[in-house]
Amino acid sequence: MLLKKIFLIAIGGSLGANARYWLGILVKHYLGDEFPYATFIVNITGSFLLGMFLTLISTRYLSLNQGYQWAISVGFLGSYTTFSTFKYETMMLAETGNHLGALMNTGLSLFVGLIAVWLGVRICSI
Repeated sequence: MLLKKIFLIAIGGSLGANARYWLGILVKHYLGDEFPYATFIVNITGSFLLGMFLTLISTRYLSLNQGYQWAISVGFLGSYTTFSTFKYETMMLAETGNHLGALMNTGLSLFVGLIAVWLGVRICSI
């Protein structure tokens, strides 16, 4: 059972990492890389999806065995979102003199991320 859970988390993680990579390329293509839009969008959508998923699981609207729950929450969404990249990109904005950009990235990521989680929970609580 433990090996199955580990395998499912690994599969979810692989899919989440690839989704993040390809979405990042797409976002950079359309929005550029003057601001870390890709990381911002990934983290906000991941927050929204995690809020929805955990609410669906906790309210029993979605019934999955624990291995699949871990594959989605820890594996896919855990590798899809990234706190370390967010911090690095914020630091790079500040180090290159874009202090407003660093402040905006921090504030917007936290504020909009909380709203995204809240929306995900509210949508699934109706």
